[in-house]
Amino acid sequence: MSTRVAPAAKGSDANAGPADPTTVSGLPIKRLYTPADLGQIDFLQDVGEPGRFPFVRGLHPDMYRGRVWTMRQFAGFGTARQTNERFKYLLEHGQTGLSTAFDLPTLMGRDSDDPLSLGEVGKCGVAISSLEDMETLFDGIDLGQVSTSMTINAPAAILLAFYICVGRQQGVPLDRLRGTLQNDILKEFHAQNEYVFPPEPSVKLVVDTIEYCTAHLPQWNTVSISGYHIREAGATAVQELAFTLADGMCYVEQTLKRGLNVDAFAPRLSFFWDVHNEFFEEIAKFRAARGIWARVMRDDYHAANERSWWLRCHAQTAGVSLTEQQPMVNIVRVAYQALAAVLGGTQSLHTNSMDETLALPSEQAVKIALRTQQVLADETGVPRTVDPLGGSYFVEDLTRQATAGAEAIFREIDALGGVLPALEQGYFRRAIAESAARFGAEMERGERVVVGVNKYADDDVTPIDILRIDAETEHEQVGRVKSLKQRRDPKRWQATLDRLEQDARDGTNVMPALIDAAEAHATVGDMMNTLTKVYGTYDGAPEW
Repeated sequence: MSTRVAPAAKGSDANAGPADPTTVSGLPIKRLYTPADLGQIDFLQDVGEPGRFPFVRGLHPDMYRGRVWTMRQFAGFGTARQTNERFKYLLEHGQTGLSTAFDLPTLMGRDSDDPLSLGEVGKCGVAISSLEDMETLFDGIDLGQVSTSMTINAPAAILLAFYICVGRQQGVPLDRLRGTLQNDILKEFHAQNEYVFPPEPSVKLVVDTIEYCTAHLPQWNTVSISGYHIREAGATAVQELAFTLADGMCYVEQTLKRGLNVDAFAPRLSFFWDVHNEFFEEIAKFRAARGIWARVMRDDYHAANERSWWLRCHAQTAGVSLTEQQPMVNIVRVAYQALAAVLGGTQSLHTNSMDETLALPSEQAVKIALRTQQVLADETGVPRTVDPLGGSYFVEDLTRQATAGAEAIFREIDALGGVLPALEQGYFRRAIAESAARFGAEMERGERVVVGVNKYADDDVTPIDILRIDAETEHEQVGRVKSLKQRRDPKRWQATLDRLEQDARDGTNVMPALIDAAEAHATVGDMMNTLTKVYGTYDGAPEW
């Protein structure tokens, strides 16, 4: 893994002291910041102008003056029919991109009628088991006009195959399909645990999708390298920054080994950040990420295309920061987090709904979350200038510290042999667990305030209406899957799965075989079980 970054400038510590508070990541916060804190920073070289290398101040010269960020609310629950209705509701109320949440069985590569899916169908997202489900999900929605994000990882290649098939049915050329596949399996091993295959074949599938989309879907973002779930598991902002960028470098290196030119695929890699409550540190994280990635891509991987240097990103407000107590206060938290994302320079944004800690969001809560972004875009005046906090002594110093902190973590990962060996040694899980425990202890001691929980608590709890998924939803979905399995052509179905198994054994790109199997109505479970015959399953890294 390549990890070279620009030298960190040294600021003045004249007014620092042991009593100074710290950010959540442990970065010290002084009483006052002055020009001395800019130290040896060369603004032209280390920070630059918006739209110019190293892009610390933003990817585009005009940023939101030219076009505001994409408002992409995460949505998905129940059946494909129900989520299709929610998609249309959001588009009617001004959302500018779709973002799809899948239920746990789908995330784990299981069909809705699998015995292990019982009780989970449609609960935390939409249930998608087949091409028929995907057709229903996007019924009446022109895939040539809307961009779609899909938060899926272990079976990501299969869901992409379904989407490609729907695009073909609608008559949309593949080169017009726009969207993002999360497809970041490494963070599953670090934090979220929704993996199926061992790390190496899992990464091979990611590279298959990169290779296929590079050739056929030039507008598709092939991987959304995700710090979000790493942060939600308890990592600090600096760990989120470092672990996510390290994962990105791993994908770049594995794709280069496949023989692709870096400038052919790197412009379609994207990133996904959590936006937590530590307002200024979050802004600094975005700025540091762009600078590190630009330098690594240009100087270490020798990318010549400027777009390969860009760290394009989506952001989501911190789900883990939401509280069951006083849920209306979550609206306030989300608003400040959204402001941090915009001041940090995100390209698209999801704002959490106030009730998401209790259940899937209701329509009213989703509308308030979307209106939060619209007020920010249209009423506050924030988008009128680019990087308004650039040059702030405090923000520039935090950006410098975040960069230096990430560089130190890169060295630790390199010392363990790189991302995959570090993963197998439990490095990422151990580091995240230690940070989560430290934050929990600080909260217990009252050193980190959570309004309504350990300060300003209120015994008068007023319940709010939440969305509930009834048992009939699961019954309906299971019936659809069983009906499909009875109606499909068994010979064609088996032939496509045989081809998929052989391609996997041969080590060739499995995307064409997945598309053929999808069109033969092979289900998510069928295809995952076929790949399991070749790749096996993974029980996790050794205990640390």
